[in-house]
Amino acid sequence: MTDMPVGERRQLTPPVDDSGVFGWIRKNLFSSWLNGLTTIVLIAALGWVLSWFLEWAVFTANITAATGAECRGQGACWALIREKYRYIFFGSFPYEQHWRPLFAVIAMLAMLVLSADRRMWNWRLAVIWGVGSFITFLLMFGQIHIPLSLMLFIAMVVGAVGMSLRKGIGSAGEMTSYRVAAVVGVVGLALRIVGVLPAWSLAIAPLSYVETGLWGGIPVTIILATYGLAFAFPYGVLLALGRRSNLPLIKGLCVGFIELIRGVPLISLLIMASVMLPLFLPSSVTIDKFLRAQVAVILFAGAYIAEIIRGGLQSLPKGQFEAADAMGLNYVQKTALIILPQALRVVIPPLINTFIGFFKDTSLVLIIGIFDFLNTANQALVDPNWAGFPGEVYLFAAFVYFIFCFSMSRYSKYLEFELNKGTRR
Repeated sequence: MTDMPVGERRQLTPPVDDSGVFGWIRKNLFSSWLNGLTTIVLIAALGWVLSWFLEWAVFTANITAATGAECRGQGACWALIREKYRYIFFGSFPYEQHWRPLFAVIAMLAMLVLSADRRMWNWRLAVIWGVGSFITFLLMFGQIHIPLSLMLFIAMVVGAVGMSLRKGIGSAGEMTSYRVAAVVGVVGLALRIVGVLPAWSLAIAPLSYVETGLWGGIPVTIILATYGLAFAFPYGVLLALGRRSNLPLIKGLCVGFIELIRGVPLISLLIMASVMLPLFLPSSVTIDKFLRAQVAVILFAGAYIAEIIRGGLQSLPKGQFEAADAMGLNYVQKTALIILPQALRVVIPPLINTFIGFFKDTSLVLIIGIFDFLNTANQALVDPNWAGFPGEVYLFAAFVYFIFCFSMSRYSKYLEFELNKGTRR
């Protein structure tokens, strides 16, 4: 056997090194002559815009002017923000009491940050929201009167929910406490309705009272968004479950309500709540305008959340429902412990998208005379001494909105990553 002649072997070029910073740039920005040209053009355009913005916003900006006239012909007039920042953030709240909305905002932000920690997703979450809400509204109102009817209603709800979720799981003492709370709440409310129990309320009044008509700025935006979505979420879950119900009456009512609310703009609901609702109430009954706006936001957000959650419920395989039934769980336990956690994990991105949208939509309450953060920023331009600088005000407001919305977006990404660890490949 003779050896086969070996021809001349062609030398191959070494592979391109894609590691490191230069490798990433070569692979992603200059992988071809067209991509390289596009990169150069975009970098040049971005550099030109950035240089112009820095010249206007930093190098020639004025932060020490006493009036708007001193800012004319220069760069950005940040002196307007320095002069009006307290009104922009807190609106018409009494000037000497601005520490109250400041600490109320801090309390709400602390409550939201703690709620974002998954280790708090147990009984601690109810304590966090209870304490945080109490501090927030005590600071904003200055005085809180907790009626006996509200206490009895809370006892009834806690007892009923506890019995439904912990049936067959909780200890005998725990179930007894839930039964006692439910019985006390039901009996007490019945006695209060018939007039046996007096209209007693617990008064807590350490500060001077400030009506909601004087509220404004960032506290109004955060309160409307936070509590609007906090109440709209369970309400939306109930609507989604009702729409999937086998009972025609419940399903029809839920479908009709969802389609009706989603078929009209939020402004129309705010106008109805502010103008039309008082016409249908007795002359002796008055509902605070801020509360009416809050209810309108809850109703509107709940309808959209219901459709998102319904999509998550439909995405689950039928085997999950059958497995929950095989374990002997009742409807409430099956829904709360098995079905909803999986459905909510699927719809995290659209849920957060809805939350971000409604956080910005709170600016629509101006239509009924409530001044949120964007509207108080706009009102800062009414002062003739500082007229003519809308760019600075709206840029500052956009920056504040961006901080909140970007934080929600990043938390959504983190939460989606954490909750899908068991399903990633």
